Amino acid sequence: MTTLDEAAPVAATTVRSADRPVRRELGVANVFSHGFLLVWTALTVLPLVWMFVSSFKSNGEILADPWGLPETLHFDNWARAWTGAHIGRYFLNSLVVVAGSVSLTMLMGATAAYVFARYEFRGRQFVYYLFVGGLMFPVFLALVPLFFVVRNAGLFGTWTGLILVYAAYSLPFTVFFMTAFFRTLPTSVAEAALVDGCGHFRLFFRVMLPMARPGLISVAIFNFLSHWNQFLLPQVLMQGDESKWVLAQGLFALSVSQGYAGDYARLFAGLTIAVLPVLAVYVAFQRQVQSGLTAGQLK
Repeated sequence: MTTLDEAAPVAATTVRSADRPVRRELGVANVFSHGFLLVWTALTVLPLVWMFVSSFKSNGEILADPWGLPETLHFDNWARAWTGAHIGRYFLNSLVVVAGSVSLTMLMGATAAYVFARYEFRGRQFVYYLFVGGLMFPVFLALVPLFFVVRNAGLFGTWTGLILVYAAYSLPFTVFFMTAFFRTLPTSVAEAALVDGCGHFRLFFRVMLPMARPGLISVAIFNFLSHWNQFLLPQVLMQGDESKWVLAQGLFALSVSQGYAGDYARLFAGLTIAVLPVLAVYVAFQRQVQSGLTAGQLK
């Protein structure tokens, strides 16, 4: 007959042997996931590094040794791209358009999302699903109607028309994300503010918006990246006056012209100038994006 003292080592051995396959499977999964992340990082970072290095090389060095380092740093490539190719003007135009569109999107999207999340009224779910349904339609399906609507409104070729279209294009995602975020906020704070005499508008702007700051920052960054990299909409709606072009249009024109002229150094410099704001925003707000995406789960 087996005693308890004799059975304990056997049970411990059995547990250890049962844990080994699980640990081995986890180790294989970790190696595979880390390897995949390393490959993905290389595919993402190496083209950016190559573009940045090439922006300081001469055209001869780019053609003769595209993977080598520059013998001397040609900072004049950046100056020629900024002034000669008018990248500076297109850069400022994009800042104006993106700043206006992101501000309008966040104001309208946050207001609509707060109403959907906090107020009960007839048809609320129907209107909410109308907003969310916009996520299912690619933007190129609406190009022809957008063209005629913007032209008939007298906004064709203007920054105002482009800002309004950008805002309308980004509203479905903003409303969808912020509605879920507002639902995670505690209702006790809002009820206490109403009891103290706070009105609905003041409650929204003074209490709820500061509490929703992580979500607002996350959505604002996503909208900024989307609007900054947008090419199809300005290409259709901003035809004509080149002085009003945004950065994506200027880079496209530069790539076509420099492809025939052979001035690849200026092209790489222009591309680097366009990428730098995106990298700066990501590096500056990466923690806020992560906290905003996980705030709803943590609460």
